Amino acid sequence: MAKIVIIGAGSGFGGRLSIDILSCEALRDAQICLCDLHEGRLEQVRAYVQRTIDRYNLPATVCASTDRRDLLPDADFVITSISVGGGAYYGFPYTAEVRIPQKYGIDQAVADTVSVGAVFRFLRTGPVQHQIVRDMEQLCPGAILLNHTNPMAMLSWLHCADSSIQYVGLCHGIQGTTQMLANWLGIPYKEISYSCAGINHLSWIMDFQHHGQDLYPRLFEFIDDPEKRKHEGCRLDIMKHFGRFCTESNHHDSEYLPYFRRTPELMAHYGFKAREVADEFRGKREWMADGAGEQGAEPVGELRRSGEYTSGIIEGVVTDTPYRFYGNVLNHGSLINNLPANCCVEVLTIADAGGIHAMHYGDLPPHLAALCRSNVAVQELAVKAVLERDKEAAFHACCLDPNAAAIVPLDGIREMFEELWTALDQGGLLNWFDRTYTGALPETCAT
Repeated sequence: MAKIVIIGAGSGFGGRLSIDILSCEALRDAQICLCDLHEGRLEQVRAYVQRTIDRYNLPATVCASTDRRDLLPDADFVITSISVGGGAYYGFPYTAEVRIPQKYGIDQAVADTVSVGAVFRFLRTGPVQHQIVRDMEQLCPGAILLNHTNPMAMLSWLHCADSSIQYVGLCHGIQGTTQMLANWLGIPYKEISYSCAGINHLSWIMDFQHHGQDLYPRLFEFIDDPEKRKHEGCRLDIMKHFGRFCTESNHHDSEYLPYFRRTPELMAHYGFKAREVADEFRGKREWMADGAGEQGAEPVGELRRSGEYTSGIIEGVVTDTPYRFYGNVLNHGSLINNLPANCCVEVLTIADAGGIHAMHYGDLPPHLAALCRSNVAVQELAVKAVLERDKEAAFHACCLDPNAAAIVPLDGIREMFEELWTALDQGGLLNWFDRTYTGALPETCAT
């Protein structure tokens, strides 16, 4: 029986991953432990998982606590999907991380991976999530940490560089993109084979085949397709000029390179609108379906696995059946030869009873490696900032952001940086960088 702790269970991942776990025959006796600081959301997702267990008469158990230290002892797997200081994509501090750069002409598509906003997201998130890792070292040192929190590459770098916990970072960009391309070509997804390598949100589909036939010539036929360009003009132009398709969404990928969001004219050309952020949560989780809580209307999960890797990894470890996926790990042993040896890369990875095993890829084409390195430079300085409590390193990370560097002069970046720092520091979210501070770090919230 595997003990699985989900921290940030009130996020979109809490219910989804619980159902994925229950959908695996080998995991149906799992102990699922849910943690979230919001007692209302925590009880909703706990009840949703319990109803699903009851509906299908499963031997699994579910428990919940607002204190992760109650749940972590003897855990086999820990899943993280958290936000620090507020909602992940609504309300303060996210609104500050989007709106303040907008004042300086920087329009960020999402601001959670590589961008000025993502640097500040990491500054407030990294120290807090790393405390979860410290708790794991004490309470469940043999557990595997499966992280869904962004900024993925920065957090992965931090945790792997400064912890003994076995770790892998997980994203769904590769699954989503390859599924989309298979749909474009009208080929059943299960018949497609592919290989990818790069960094999170800027990984490259290096091979894309159907029964051994190279499909890239067919993909290049879409470059000028007006219907495809409505939603994928950025990624189609990346493929046109650099030769390979990116694995993150179109608007996301526009954020990592300086070619697409620099001017209002470019934004309009690619169909991008200025980023608007909500002050309150407007979504609805699966356990918050219409009528949830009314008599006879409580939602129950369907035992059907999503496209997330997480349950497959757990199943692979528990059953010693090798499971192939793309994970975010440190580039130890030069998994990708022409990226820095200590950065975070996204490569083919195997999970089995021995744990997590990242596969060597080799060399990326030099122009693709160079595009990745432009993002790695930001990540490196941000990780340095957190590890060394170095505010100036955080500023340098913002200076190296491709979009910021293309739009704002250095004096403007400094002014913007200080405005962002003041906004988050006044909210108590940057206490980690005050070496005299002895109080608690901010608590985590679900995403």
